[in-house]
Amino acid sequence: MSTLLQRRPRTQAAASPRRTAIIDIGSNSIRLVVYDGAARLPAILFNEKVMAGLGRSLAETGTIGEESLTLATAALARFSSLAREMEVDSLRTVATAAVREASNGARLLDIAGALGLTVELLSGEAEALAAGYGVLSGIPEADGIVGDLGGGSLELVRVVAGTVTDRVSFPLGVLRLEAIRAQGKGSLDKLVARLLAESGWTRRGDGLPFYLVGGSWRALARLDMHLTGYPLPVIHEYAMPAATVTRLQRTIAQLGKSRIRSVPNLSSGRVATLEHAAALLGVLIKHLGSSETVASAFGLREGLLYGELSIEERREDPLIVATRDEARRSGRFPEHGDLLHDWIAPLFDDDPADQVRLRHAACLLADVGWRANPEFRAERGLEIALHGNWVGIDARGRALLAQALFTSLGGGLESPAPVGQLAPPDLLERARLWGLAMRLGQRLSGGVAGPLRRARVAVAGERLMLHLHADDAALYGEAVEKRHRALAGALGLTADIALTG
Repeated sequence: MSTLLQRRPRTQAAASPRRTAIIDIGSNSIRLVVYDGAARLPAILFNEKVMAGLGRSLAETGTIGEESLTLATAALARFSSLAREMEVDSLRTVATAAVREASNGARLLDIAGALGLTVELLSGEAEALAAGYGVLSGIPEADGIVGDLGGGSLELVRVVAGTVTDRVSFPLGVLRLEAIRAQGKGSLDKLVARLLAESGWTRRGDGLPFYLVGGSWRALARLDMHLTGYPLPVIHEYAMPAATVTRLQRTIAQLGKSRIRSVPNLSSGRVATLEHAAALLGVLIKHLGSSETVASAFGLREGLLYGELSIEERREDPLIVATRDEARRSGRFPEHGDLLHDWIAPLFDDDPADQVRLRHAACLLADVGWRANPEFRAERGLEIALHGNWVGIDARGRALLAQALFTSLGGGLESPAPVGQLAPPDLLERARLWGLAMRLGQRLSGGVAGPLRRARVAVAGERLMLHLHADDAALYGEAVEKRHRALAGALGLTADIALTG
């Protein structure tokens, strides 16, 4: 259920992107996220959390503590005010395990109601469904088990073929784990084994990835990235084999909390529970039989948005949707990227499907560097590809995207750091060719539609033919000729032109 707040009409509202917001009242944190843009993958305008710890005293007293209620009240007041000031079109407020299970959970619902918020109290199954949808939103080809670790509960979800199938919820939230482990060595292992057996989930993940959802498990992945010197500071689709999880458990105990707090970009609020989160993960992947873990930046909130989409919208490629939206916001001519991709495609008709979508994304982003200083346009393209808020793409895909943009924006044929560490040389060479072809198409057309629609490029024997309409002969200037020859040389061909009409 969405809440429409009393607000002033936004200027030219009909022309503005739809703006939505979610307040997520979790067992550990309360968060406001505001989105706008394309429905399939809206951009995040604002994101803030408060570590209220609603579930901290739940296992001991069965209630939400007074200090946590005070923190929650302040957070909800701030977040409802911010949503109003940001003129959101709809605000959805949800609460999970702590509010659902606490004997005084109704107090928090009353507090929210007094602030004008209508709270949906999600069941464990609804939480699990949203977590599964969240992973599918960001990793459309996901095939495995989703584990969503919150403060009060753990949800397990089977995702396959773009759908959510079985799901289950357990009282294994990160705020409960210390008490469970305090019962003695092996107590957590025995409990998890029993719960999985009773619910029919033992070995359900044999040979499949285990997708990590929740701040505590993302913090584990962030720690491993730091310890291994991983060169890309993007957590989405970061993979860790089962052996790495075992190693992390030992490392956390050895490092101590003070050293872990110094890890960049690791939330200090997660440090206290990191060891427990690692212990649970190790036990789970052992009993599920999972082959590796894969971090997901998307979870419950994104799953709630995904769940509201039509079947057709869910089928849209989130990478293409996001890069097309970025082109609309940052490029000069919004239609140019799709046309450019169609124009260069005949040169690469043997590319497999996974590379075709990366090439398409690169073409959509081909114009994003135009506002930068000319000396730094290639670096701008590199930064957008590597660090952009993309999903449906892993580190190797980001590297190919970065190489294509770097080359197309004048960076040359080198592979700047850290691109060469993220993808093999043969694939980077292919991406360089995409970049050279994009560079030719952009210079020929000046970024507008007409010249690309009237021209085509094709391989004819040992020649790279550029077919131009006779009326466009003047477009074949020195700069175009230079780029034509560069692409032909990289392909092992000779540049040639043909005039028609």
